[in-house]
Amino acid sequence: MKINILLPYKEKFDENKASSVSITVKNNLMHTKYLNLIKVYGQNVENALFKDNFVGLNYSIFSLKSKNVFLLHRMLKMISEEHSKKQLIEIHNRPYLINQISSFNHFPVSLFFHNDPLTMKGSKSKRERQNILEKCAAIFCVSEYIKQQFMKGISTEKQKVHVLYNGVNRKITHFPEKKKEILFVGRLVSEKGVDLYVEVVKSIAPNYPDWNFGIIGSLKLGDQNKTNLFGNKVIEKFKSIGSQARYYGFKDYSFVEEKMKTASIIVIPSLWQEPFGLVAAEAMSYGICIIASKVGGIPEIIRDNGVLIENINSHKLKKSLIELIDNEKLRNFYQKKAWKDCKFSAENSSEKLDNYRKIILKQNDY
Repeated sequence: MKINILLPYKEKFDENKASSVSITVKNNLMHTKYLNLIKVYGQNVENALFKDNFVGLNYSIFSLKSKNVFLLHRMLKMISEEHSKKQLIEIHNRPYLINQISSFNHFPVSLFFHNDPLTMKGSKSKRERQNILEKCAAIFCVSEYIKQQFMKGISTEKQKVHVLYNGVNRKITHFPEKKKEILFVGRLVSEKGVDLYVEVVKSIAPNYPDWNFGIIGSLKLGDQNKTNLFGNKVIEKFKSIGSQARYYGFKDYSFVEEKMKTASIIVIPSLWQEPFGLVAAEAMSYGICIIASKVGGIPEIIRDNGVLIENINSHKLKKSLIELIDNEKLRNFYQKKAWKDCKFSAENSSEKLDNYRKIILKQNDY
């Protein structure tokens, strides 16, 4: 028996360039009891995570298929050559592949949604989502918010749709010592609200000369040089603040972890409906005081263990940030509460996924 995981082509299952989907798969592999049975398929990378489990595939420029369909067909061909009658297939974040796979595949298929189904090719309409329900053994959503989006207009087969929160690995056992630094971690795009963060920092930094303000991220994860007009303006404005403003650019995960360990506050000013909020979960594992937008799946992570802002704007963000900088007691309360409430462990998530896999195997007489 084998479990075959297919990543979106744009994902890089790489030690230095992994983004949220790849990180989630990596975290699950770290704890699954099925590790020896798993193969992960994706675009070929230089420094692959879990090298013994990863199958890197090169896209042919002569192919008439899209990159994701090409990957799928290559995977299915490799599976068929094994002549094994017991296979599970897990597709991440590409719902339109379900029709592609079902036409010549008899193995059970699970689909993982890391983004809003109503915005994705292959699951925007009720009819498409109903089709997915009929053809999949299970559907996993990264938050209750994403599950509710998938189920809009659908009243049957709810038992197939599960919430599987992204898990994080807490690598420290004691609450870390904090420095006077505030972070933004994420892509430098308008929907992440990075311009709100920069606007607020520019207005308050002169009043708090003993505080530093950081940005970790680039326009595209894993690509330090990728920029656009919006990103360039944000970076230029941020750097103009002076030595207190520290633009780190894109950094590998170990650097992010080190900065989170010592940061006092993290700002997540998203303007779009965040599917889950992996940065918030990671911040909790390091005991950071979190200020975040009340959107999407974020309220499932941040309750009374951080500051949620509804209909966020620069005025509201500035007010909350000043209050936390000025009030050390309040800041420490949220830090300790986040540290204590960190329940999104990769180990628990992996165990839950393994249990679902076991049920699917049993249902298919494996």
